[in-house]
Amino acid sequence: MQGNHLINANRFLGWALALFLVAGPGFAATITGQVVAVSDGDTLTVLDADRAQHKIRLSGIDAPEKAQAFGERSKQNLSRLVFGKEIEVQWNKRDRYGRIVGKVLVAEAPCKAGDCPKTVDACLSQITAGLAWWYRDYAREQSGDDAQRYRLAEEDTRSRNVGLWAGPEPISPWDWRKAKKRP
Repeated sequence: MQGNHLINANRFLGWALALFLVAGPGFAATITGQVVAVSDGDTLTVLDADRAQHKIRLSGIDAPEKAQAFGERSKQNLSRLVFGKEIEVQWNKRDRYGRIVGKVLVAEAPCKAGDCPKTVDACLSQITAGLAWWYRDYAREQSGDDAQRYRLAEEDTRSRNVGLWAGPEPISPWDWRKAKKRP
């Protein structure tokens, strides 16, 4: 009898996993809090209502490293967008460094009341400012709508030579990091 329950439980888990994979990436959790630090153009720290700090890696983008061209401008732009403001982070994974990887939403400026709707996608804003790449390698982790918006935003920003696209041959952060690792 106990064997049948185990088989049924395994069958249920198999179906649940299959349903999750077919449904595509969704958000498993949401964190709301105030941004207390911005490390670079795609990483920030949020303090939640319980006074717990969470390191957040913005999903779907990769911003220039600090020592890279446009690295400081990218950090400054993200700071302008979110620092000291209440944000909502929709997330479903942690990266290999333990950071939460999520879509960061903030209220449109200027927001005088504390309960303004958070409708501005800070990740997408970094792309449209020409201060981040759409991270194609992780597109499967985004909703189809977000992946398309981010792709189109990057194409538009490139075609208009905005931000880092104004230079002759911008080096993506992943290529820059790879080059730094070589002896």
